[in-house]
Amino acid sequence: MEKRDYIDTFTFSKAEMQYMVDLGLKIKDSIKYGYYPQLLKNKNLGMIFEQTSTRTRNSAEAAMAELGGHALYLAPGQIQLGKGGHESLDDTGHVLGRLLDILGARVNRHEEIEGLAKYSQVPVVNFMSDKSHPTQALGDLTTIEENLPKGKELEDIKLVFVGDATQVAMSTMFFCAQMGMKFAQFGPKSNQMPADVLAHAKKIAAANGGSIEISDDEKVLQGADFIYTDVWYGLYDKELQKDQYMKIFYPKYQVSDDLLKKTGNPDVKFMHCLPASRGEEVTASVLDGNHSIVWDQAENRKTAMRAIFVYLLNPNMKHASKALAERYQGELDEMLAKEPYQDNKELGIKY
Repeated sequence: MEKRDYIDTFTFSKAEMQYMVDLGLKIKDSIKYGYYPQLLKNKNLGMIFEQTSTRTRNSAEAAMAELGGHALYLAPGQIQLGKGGHESLDDTGHVLGRLLDILGARVNRHEEIEGLAKYSQVPVVNFMSDKSHPTQALGDLTTIEENLPKGKELEDIKLVFVGDATQVAMSTMFFCAQMGMKFAQFGPKSNQMPADVLAHAKKIAAANGGSIEISDDEKVLQGADFIYTDVWYGLYDKELQKDQYMKIFYPKYQVSDDLLKKTGNPDVKFMHCLPASRGEEVTASVLDGNHSIVWDQAENRKTAMRAIFVYLLNPNMKHASKALAERYQGELDEMLAKEPYQDNKELGIKY
């Protein structure tokens, strides 16, 4: 079966996204009650990180270990790829694809993760690029599923992303479009969704019964079930300084208790991909308050990783029959019972 990569959520159907959410929640529930299904037994994940990571690295490592697999952390300078390295992306993809079962990478440029997927023989997972954060997206979709308002389905949900059009905002817009949800970005015109990305998302939304609205008018907040935000200055934008971002976004786009009230929904939930800057894009009272589900989001990064790894690897996993396992075990036992050095002993060779 042809291998699949998890580079952007929009390369998967609505049914596949829902299946991964359901799969992740089923595994999460089984582990909650003490059963750790060994769905990734003896499988190895290679993790390439061009940037530091807290949630992504730890959730991926823990997900592999809990399901019987293993993760290898490949930090900058530890492999022959990238700045100061001597091996091309093509060769790196070929080699790691022969040594490991699945790869994950956090890269500076989206083209790098696409290139790694092109040359790798095993599935590649985007751990975040400058254009997409799809593992975060699946974790967020899972969190929304767990926190659906009573009597509502995903198709009834309105999510408003407040602030900058970060890669997290883009991934959020795409999964909302795929699932037929209502998505809105409330942000300054200078930092709204790029035209090409927006056009692509609107096509997906139209095909699935969803909607997308981009506005700098706070009226767009009305009726929101979920308010989501991200930091105002990220890993990739080197052109503006912190104080310049503050002038653009503060105080209009700070998620405060007053902003939540403007939704008109007393049960609105607050989301943040983390890390957060209290007092900047969000107030401490919101982040740590009753509306916040950010810690559920953080936990569900692992829920998402489990589902993604199992979904990508399962079609190509080989499960030996009892007869085949017994055959190979017998042959190995026979070989190990008489290693070559036994013959040397018989010839009088001393060690």
